[in-house]
Amino acid sequence: MRFPAVRRASRFGGPLVGLIVLAAASAGAAAERGFPYDGILMLEAKPMKGSRRVPVLQIESRGTASIDLWCNTVPAQLVVVDNTITIIIGSPTPKQCDPDRMQADEDLLTALQQVASWRRQDDLLVLEGEKTLRFHLSSN
Repeated sequence: MRFPAVRRASRFGGPLVGLIVLAAASAGAAAERGFPYDGILMLEAKPMKGSRRVPVLQIESRGTASIDLWCNTVPAQLVVVDNTITIIIGSPTPKQCDPDRMQADEDLLTALQQVASWRRQDDLLVLEGEKTLRFHLSSN
């Protein structure tokens, strides 16, 4: 007894399964390259002398963010469209630190406000503007 429908299904089933697996892998890769909402990212920088603190960017799902600078913390709103990004900075906390840290805060805030585009490389978020800022996605 022959079942032509079963034979046709098996002939197309293999390639169909392959396409489904390929689509799932592509979706996973796209998610890895997507903007890291709901993530905590650390600036690729060495801590300043006398401290272990490095700036941290915490991003919520709707682009609301908190940026722990060298000294202060500042709220922010990130507007991401495709590969462009605008960072709107709020008012920093009024904490006083040594002049080097205060200046480093100002420099980082200026660099963040000049960011115009972003790209993702594995666990790295690269923000590009006048300066390029590299943030590593926290694995915690």
